[in-house]
Amino acid sequence: MKKIIIATTLLVVLAAVASGAYWLGTHQGAGQRASSPTPSSAERKVLYWYDPMVPQQHFDKAGKSPFMDMALVPKYAEEGSGGTDATSVKIDPRVTQNLGIRTASVTRGSLTHNLQATGVLAFNERDVSIVQARAAGFVERVFARAPGDVVAAGSPLVQLLVPEWSGAQQEFLALKKSGDATLTNAARQRMQLLGMPAQLIQQVERSGVPHPVVTVSFPMDGVIRELDVRAGMTVTSGQTLAKLNGLSTVWLDVAVPEAQAQQIRIGQSAQARLPALPGEVIAGRVTDILPEANLDTRTLKVRVELPNKNGHLRPGLTAQVQLANTSEQNRLLVPTEAIIRTGKGAMVMVAESGGHYRPVEVQIGGEAGDKTAVLSGLSEGQKVVTSGQFLIDSDASLQGIVAAAAPDTSADTGAMSAPAQVPSATPALHEAEGRIVAIGKGDVTIAHGPFKTLGMPGMTMSYPLAHAQLAQGLKVDDKVRVGVRQTDSGLVIEHLEKIGAAK
Repeated sequence: MKKIIIATTLLVVLAAVASGAYWLGTHQGAGQRASSPTPSSAERKVLYWYDPMVPQQHFDKAGKSPFMDMALVPKYAEEGSGGTDATSVKIDPRVTQNLGIRTASVTRGSLTHNLQATGVLAFNERDVSIVQARAAGFVERVFARAPGDVVAAGSPLVQLLVPEWSGAQQEFLALKKSGDATLTNAARQRMQLLGMPAQLIQQVERSGVPHPVVTVSFPMDGVIRELDVRAGMTVTSGQTLAKLNGLSTVWLDVAVPEAQAQQIRIGQSAQARLPALPGEVIAGRVTDILPEANLDTRTLKVRVELPNKNGHLRPGLTAQVQLANTSEQNRLLVPTEAIIRTGKGAMVMVAESGGHYRPVEVQIGGEAGDKTAVLSGLSEGQKVVTSGQFLIDSDASLQGIVAAAAPDTSADTGAMSAPAQVPSATPALHEAEGRIVAIGKGDVTIAHGPFKTLGMPGMTMSYPLAHAQLAQGLKVDDKVRVGVRQTDSGLVIEHLEKIGAAK
């Protein structure tokens, strides 16, 4: 019995020892694992430091921002496009889908401007005929005519008694009977010089009887615009009897806004739709762009000539006009919604492989419909973001990523051109007024107003001096005009002028 108890006790002790050893080994291993550094806790590589409010300015070391009262933020290598490239933003594909980001390809084609405008039909003032009296006489008869009547060519207007013609005809007939050919020809020429029509001279010669009464007819088809003759009138040579306007073509006077006048070219096609002729489209062309603008409506008058084959186009009717002009051939085109317009130009977000998005500055050309021409900055076949680009741009700005010009693309040939060598320009001098708060060794603390050209608000900041002589003769509380210039190490005072003494 004792042996059994001793054996049992030994087994219990051995089990306890084994459990303790296992527990101790486990916790020591965990402690060692916890104390060993992991790759995630290792020091990350810093590319540069930047101020999130001015992300385009990079600094080589940490410190206080010269723009705002805040510390500079480090830009890590892995925050770029998955490596050392810090010029693009990487977005998880699931986030891209949730944001509804859409892209479109950069294509090459023609940019067609379609301009919609309103116009009014008018008479074609180039298709006008004036009916005049060729000699002085008396109105024997006026045929039933009135302004607004549509007449055909050859229709009679008025009968005139011309006494001068009567005498010339009698002289001609007498000389013809005499048989003297020379005098007869001279008499015939005299009748022609008196304005007698050739048909009337032939009629007198055939009949052998004078015709002092002549019928004046309309020379062309058209509408009577003016009628200035009545029965019993006495008319003089050259007096206007009627004015006739042709109807084979009409003018459409279109009011085009002055901002869109550059899209109009003489000879370009036009399509007119009239409420009076539903469903009918009439094709015409631009014949004139009048030089004077309407001061009240700020529009230019563009003249479109339309054919009037069936006579349904009547002056005074209104029409809706579509003017098409393919003014830009073989251009790189992107959707207009992809353009991000900034205060200095325009940019797009280029979509790259692996969920990377890169801001690129572009030079844009004309715009028509939902397409915009791109003169430089992109290549055919690239993908640009058309929806959600502003969110990506905001993320890029917070990471200090600024738009850089892509390799130049020739808009005419599509060939890649070599990057232009741009000479380095001296940074601009930004000025503001302020008050000296403290003067140190090589720096000055100033409570200044906003640097408007820099976009920096007023604040109290300490700035290094370009050279110590700038602070000579100045003391605390002096009013000064300060000029700073942007350098790689931040803003540096290069001009310090006293404008008021300390109180």
